[in-house]
Amino acid sequence: MWKKALQPIDNSPLILFRIFFGFLFACESFGAIATGWVRTNLVDVQLTFSHIHMDFLQVLVGPQMYIYFAVMGCASLAVMLGWRYRWSMILLTILWAGAYFIQKTSYNNHYYMLLVICFYMCFLPASSYASLDERSHRVTRSLTMPRYFSWIFIFQVSVLYFYGTVAKFYPDWLDGTFTRLMYEGAYVSDTIKEVLTTKWFTISIAYLGVLFDGLIVPMLLWKRTRTLGVVAALVFHLFNSATLHIGIFPYFALSFSVFFYEPEKIRRLFFKRKPCVSTDVLVERIRYGLTKGQLYVIAVFMFIQLVLPLRMYYIEGDTLWTEEAHRLSWRMMLRSRGGYTDFIVENKQTGGRSYYPLSDVLTPKQAARLTSPDMIWQMAQYIKKEYADKGEDVSVFADSFVSINNRPYHRFVDNTVDLGAVKWDYFWHSDWILDKPF
Repeated sequence: MWKKALQPIDNSPLILFRIFFGFLFACESFGAIATGWVRTNLVDVQLTFSHIHMDFLQVLVGPQMYIYFAVMGCASLAVMLGWRYRWSMILLTILWAGAYFIQKTSYNNHYYMLLVICFYMCFLPASSYASLDERSHRVTRSLTMPRYFSWIFIFQVSVLYFYGTVAKFYPDWLDGTFTRLMYEGAYVSDTIKEVLTTKWFTISIAYLGVLFDGLIVPMLLWKRTRTLGVVAALVFHLFNSATLHIGIFPYFALSFSVFFYEPEKIRRLFFKRKPCVSTDVLVERIRYGLTKGQLYVIAVFMFIQLVLPLRMYYIEGDTLWTEEAHRLSWRMMLRSRGGYTDFIVENKQTGGRSYYPLSDVLTPKQAARLTSPDMIWQMAQYIKKEYADKGEDVSVFADSFVSINNRPYHRFVDNTVDLGAVKWDYFWHSDWILDKPF
């Protein structure tokens, strides 16, 4: 197996993916500015809900985020063109990590997938052909790469689709409840929406979704079904893009198809002037393969990717309700979650209680996201610190109600627990989250 992994192959898939990746990342970066995403989430706000322990990123919040995303877009174009690739890729990774960890109000799984792929791309020699680096002789031209470079991407896509499939095996998906809710919010005309929300269509989409996520990787791996798999992926992702407006993810997902085809076929289709692989590939393998240290780092990272989603199975409670272990677990477009949370502040010396004025601090969008336990906990910590800065020692209680897939609202948090005094744990259940009511 390892001998096959080291086998030199044409590097056209990696080169083409670098171009796709850089272009899509530029669309994401500049698009975030053009559509107002940066303004809504990172400029016209007093604070953002950073990932826990990433609060130091709050210094970036403000108009400077326009420059931040513009620089990130330029770094993306540099990656696409292969200009100073190693440094532009590292810069893009750092900038995207900051953009990812700074806020959770507009969380998407594809943001995390972009970060994961950024990490891999930092190690891979993706500018060794069809790049400005290669043309200016900053890097030595190469036509090959070890086969395991493609396996890295195939592995990551397999993890995404495997856990995406497993997550769909719950009643509200299998009976079409969530798919109906999803298409009720589709960006289509009322006439089309009426068709999309019919019982037969929502159930059909639910099961087709399970089949697609579960079978797409095997179909792409098997030569006889590979083209059929690409056609199915095109239909699936373009339909989602047209109806749900989910950004670059459909096109990003499609770009991984290049690693499933024979490299020679990718070369003939996209790099017709590129020479065929020559007999000196063994020398190139030594030059462009990864070091043992780099391989160990990537192997550990891949292992983390494989096991991290499993935490939802040992943390007490149903993730659908508790939301614990929901992020970083590829639970994609799986449920509708709504609700509201009010905070009661109690002065420990006087016993006086009052509601905290959330509207003075949060945007309506941020307040609407206070249905996840980590964001509720973070808001409680923010409130406690705000009063501590004024010299007051207070307890902070949350009056929170949550609805899953348009069910009736149920109390989500134990309103007798002082959330300002509890600690957050990524890997264990928080006892102040009430049991699932349905």
